[in-house]
Amino acid sequence: MVTKQFSGSPEDTDLRRADSLAREIFSNVANKWALLIIESLGEHTLRFSELRNEIEGISHKMLTQNLLVLERNGLIERTVHPVVPPRVEYTLTKAGQALRVTIDGLCDWTHQYLGHPGTSESLVRAVLPGCGVFSRQSRGFLQPPAACW
Repeated sequence: MVTKQFSGSPEDTDLRRADSLAREIFSNVANKWALLIIESLGEHTLRFSELRNEIEGISHKMLTQNLLVLERNGLIERTVHPVVPPRVEYTLTKAGQALRVTIDGLCDWTHQYLGHPGTSESLVRAVLPGCGVFSRQSRGFLQPPAACW
C-alpha cells in the first residue's frame, strides 16, 4: 500500500472521510505494534535487534512491516551506516515524539483506571497492550510498565 501525498486540502485531515490521508495514517498507527514501537523508541535510537528485544512477542515480519509504515508516515527515521555488516538505527522524528506524548496519555489512563470497578480489563488491554503484564489474581501489574513512563 502506498501512502497518498498530502495535498494541503481540508479533506486530507478529516478522519471521517474514508479517502483521507489522516485516516490512512491513523489506521497505520492505531495498532498494538506501532504503539509499542513508538513507545519503545522513546528518547532513544535503537537498532532492529534492540527493538525486537524490547517488544516481547513481536515477530521479525511484523516489526519490519511496522517500521516501514512508521517511516513512510514520517514518525520514525531510519539511518543506515555504511559499514560492514550494515548498521541500521531507528529514532523518532519530531512528529513521532509528539505522538508519543499521546501514547503516554493512554498509558497513564490505563494505570489510572485499570483497577476501577466497571472498567473492563479487556478494554484496557485492547487500548494499550504494552503497559505492563496484568495479573488477574492481584488485579495489578506483575512487572513495572517500563514502556509507559
